[in-house]
Amino acid sequence: MTESASPHLSHPRILVLGVQPGSPPFRIVEIDGEVVGEARTVIDVLETAAAFGITVHDLDDPDVVRWVGGDKFTWTPR
Repeated sequence: MTESASPHLSHPRILVLGVQPGSPPFRIVEIDGEVVGEARTVIDVLETAAAFGITVHDLDDPDVVRWVGGDKFTWTPR
């Protein structure tokens, strides 16, 4: 198999994990593989990224942010 035939697996700097139960529910945010905080809204994700010098222009770009267990609209447990 050649490299050009392999699937593209992005490794975005920002990883937003699945919703955790709480009052209110939250999602854990990792940057560069390190847990850096909790997010309760998309704004929290953007503010956390900015605090680490990352400007996010497109929350749907898988090369920028990976959403695990839902997307940017998922903020309640399933």
